[in-house]
Parts: sequence; C-alpha cells; structure tokens
Amino acid sequence: MSRRLGRGAALGATAAALIVLVGCTADELPVPTSSPTPTFVSSYEAPPPFDLAPLTGAAVPVGSLTAPAFAAKIDNHPSARPQVGLDRADVVWEILVEGGLTRYIAVWQSDIPDTIGPIRSVRPVDPAVVSPQGGIFAFSGGQDRFVQAMRQAPVYSAIHGQRDTSDTMFRGQNAPSPHNVLVRAAQIVSEQSQLPAPPQQFPFAESVSAATATKEGAPTTRIDLRFGGSATPAWVWSADAERWLRYMTGGSPDTAQGGAQLSAVNVVVLRVDVQVIQSIPTVGLIGSGEAWVSTGGATVQATWSKSSLTDQIRILDANGVAVRLAPGTTWVELVPVNGAVSFSTPAT
Repeated sequence: MSRRLGRGAALGATAAALIVLVGCTADELPVPTSSPTPTFVSSYEAPPPFDLAPLTGAAVPVGSLTAPAFAAKIDNHPSARPQVGLDRADVVWEILVEGGLTRYIAVWQSDIPDTIGPIRSVRPVDPAVVSPQGGIFAFSGGQDRFVQAMRQAPVYSAIHGQRDTSDTMFRGQNAPSPHNVLVRAAQIVSEQSQLPAPPQQFPFAESVSAATATKEGAPTTRIDLRFGGSATPAWVWSADAERWLRYMTGGSPDTAQGGAQLSAVNVVVLRVDVQVIQSIPTVGLIGSGEAWVSTGGATVQATWSKSSLTDQIRILDANGVAVRLAPGTTWVELVPVNGAVSFSTPAT
C-alpha cells in the first residue's frame, strides 16, 4: 500500500512539471549567453633596419656608410701635437718608431674630417695594418723600399709631393716643418669614391655592457704602456664619460687640436715582436701573441693572431671564443715584447 502511494506521488510531480513547461512560450525560456572574446592589440613595433658601421660597430641607417676607409700615418712627435682631427678617428693604431717615439695609423670612415694631420712617412708594418680594410692610405713618403711595399698593398696610396695629391696635401701653420703636412681628407675620399667601404674589422657586441671585457674582465682603473724611453702613455677609466681617457708621457691629458681629450671606448693591447733592421724598428704583425682588451672599466686577457697581410686581427679569449668589443672608437696599442704593460685595479 505504501509503495503504490509513493509511485503515485512521483507521477503527480512529473505531471505538474510538464504542465509548467507546456505552459511557457519560447520567449519566456532563458537564453544562454557567452562571454565576449577579448581582442589582443600588440604594442610591439619592429625596429627599423640598420647597418653596423664597419669600424665602430655602431648601428647606422641602412646604406648610410658607403665611403672607403681613409687611413693616414699621423705624427706623434711633441712638436706635432695637438693633432688635427685625431679625436674623430674610428680606429687608431699606435706603433714604435725611431728614438723611442711612437706614431699613429689613424682610420676614419664614419666621420671623415675635412682636414687631418700632420702626416709623416711610411713604416714597414703599415701595409699589414691597412690592407684588411682597403681604401686610402695617406703618408708623406719614406724610404723607397717601404713606399714600394705600400704601393703593392690593396689600397690607394696618397703620397705628399705627388701630382695626384697636389691639391689635397699641403703644409699648414699648425706646427714647424716637418710636422706640418696636412691632408684634405674629405676631398680625397670624394675623389676615390669608387673604392668600396671596408669590411667589418672586429666582432662587436650590441652595447658596452654586453662586451666581453665588461662582462668577463677584471675591474681596471688605469692602463700604463711603455713603448720606449720616450713613449709611456696611459689610459685612465672615466666612469662619468664611460670611456678611457688618454694621457701623454709625463701625465698631461693628450688632446686634439680642438681641445678635446683623446679617448676610446675600447683599448686593445697587442704584444708584438719588434726588430731593429737598418736602424728602423720593424714591428711584426704577422704571427700571434698576448693580448688584452679593455672595455667598460674592465680588462680581459686574450691572444691575437694574423696569418697574412690581408687577414684581419683575430682576438680570442682563454676559451677560444672571439672577444667582442663595444660599439665606438678603438685604439690598438702595438706594444713591443720588450716594452711593458700594466693594469691598475680599483683600491679596496
């Protein structure tokens, strides 16, 4: 009896539910809704395309640096200072010459001054320095054997006193002779515009903080160099300027004609063999040796090698990985193995 009553109650409830549903219209039924899908709008903007300046590693507009490299043998005798345009060079190489003095091979491409100098005579190592970049090399002459070797290198030799440089090389009022031969660099570059731009000369990181020495090197405040008895320049790190500042033998700031102190983002020191041949210090740049690269207030030890006249310098760290420089000006110091190099660390 109780089972039949329970079944009847259930049937009654079902019937009541059906009556309610049948009594509802379609408009009265609940309509399911969906949440709107959010629209994603990216704020990323692709950076404009760029090239790397081949001598400095700086990002530049595509196709903006098509000029050939302009290199010159720059005088560093005390009577030749301050030099003209040296503070605007992309790369500067310093080498030992007679009398314990040094001279420079300065290279411009991203910023070519109207006038540079003073220039002096060619030396045996010059073809090995300038051949990898090609372009133009300006000098004031020299011993015939050195001049001929330079003429055989894959560059245009612009020599003072020749017919093709009569309008572009002249004696100025900047210093007494023979330290006063100046060059109209921008004019020569314009006249030799058919020459190609140089290839990239060093591996570069994208910033100072990403450079090998900055990331992996030992903190360094000062670099002291001794080429010979009359040449003991130094570099001092300036955190404010984020550059190495150059000082002459004796400790005075080394400045260009405009008054700016010479400086560099990267200082590369290569220990090289120097033999005195017929009274001329002859720097050996085909071979290998010790190297140090200083960037961002730090220094990493490395090795350098160069296997032929036209090969670029390769600089590898202790793991055999290429050392990357920071974008900017680089000075390469070719210090004799019988010279001296020392690095000062921050005081503790």
